[in-house]
Amino acid sequence: MAEEFGDKTHEATPHRRQQAREEGQVVKSQDLASAALLVAAVLILGYFGNSLAMSMGRLTQEQLHGDAWIRLDSQDLANRSLHLSWELAKALVPVLGLVMIAGIVVHMGQIGFLFLPEKLAFDVQRINPLSNASRIFSMANSVHLGFGLLKVGLVCAVAAWSLWGERDQLMTLMDQSSGEIAAYLFSVLYWTCLKIGGALLALALFDYAFLWWKHESDLRMTTQQLREELKTQQGDPQLAARRKAVQRQLVMGRLSSTVPKADLVVTNPTELAVALQYDPEKMAAPIVIAKGAGVLAQRIRRLALESGIPIVERKELARALYQHVDINHPVPAEQYAAVAEVVKYVYQLKGKTLPGARTAA
Repeated sequence: MAEEFGDKTHEATPHRRQQAREEGQVVKSQDLASAALLVAAVLILGYFGNSLAMSMGRLTQEQLHGDAWIRLDSQDLANRSLHLSWELAKALVPVLGLVMIAGIVVHMGQIGFLFLPEKLAFDVQRINPLSNASRIFSMANSVHLGFGLLKVGLVCAVAAWSLWGERDQLMTLMDQSSGEIAAYLFSVLYWTCLKIGGALLALALFDYAFLWWKHESDLRMTTQQLREELKTQQGDPQLAARRKAVQRQLVMGRLSSTVPKADLVVTNPTELAVALQYDPEKMAAPIVIAKGAGVLAQRIRRLALESGIPIVERKELARALYQHVDINHPVPAEQYAAVAEVVKYVYQLKGKTLPGARTAA
């Protein structure tokens, strides 16, 4: 029933996730980025606050102190404008630069580096109210609307709670100097903003969790989608099975013409089979002319029995020949002694004598 109605019952495959990422479908909470950036900006301002205030105060005093400097002299006006711009840049660039870096970090921390130039192309469907009606009234947008209203209430509540805690101190400000009042108000504003940012950050984590759940739900796949992806990635399973069957038939055909030429077959005893051919007059060492495991090993043994070829069970030798010797290659020197023993045994069964043994006698 799940497959009939297209229920998404399977987890997304790595290919599905990569394809969705390339299409821009990633988990990204704008609320989380905004809250994290707010907290980072407040902390940066708190760190540079004193030096920034001193720079701004000194620059203001410099510009307002003394005689009026605005004249009709364009050169003097240009010089003073350059000086003012340079002083403002020295004071603001470190703060703005760190805020910009913080913005990049909080965004890339969610999705990593993702460059999608096709998303910048104009698409009339994005501004078509008919095609976007379902998206506008979707569950995700409803949740975002609820989060927006909750954020407004949260900001008001945190600000009221923070200022209510300072009510006694606020009542005594009239007895303090202007500098003390400014420092106190800056401190209250700083900590209020930091509390608001922390509250928004905590709320944004819930928003990110919802978006992650929604993203995972959208990526889930139906059984049909999973089959189509497997077919695309690995090819049609029926064609793959047919290719394997054809390859098996070709191997079986080669065995039918090769195994009867062997002089003996070494087995393991049922898992592996290696067919050896040896002509003492022409070969320096026996040659592996066929080998196989499982079904192929059974085929080699059956052909050997039908052709009257001796079958010798030597587990270690069969395993070594199968793993280390390719077809139509001679037996390596490491297996000379073991193979020579088997060949001698086979010759004795046939009532023959090896040329080397006859010479030695």
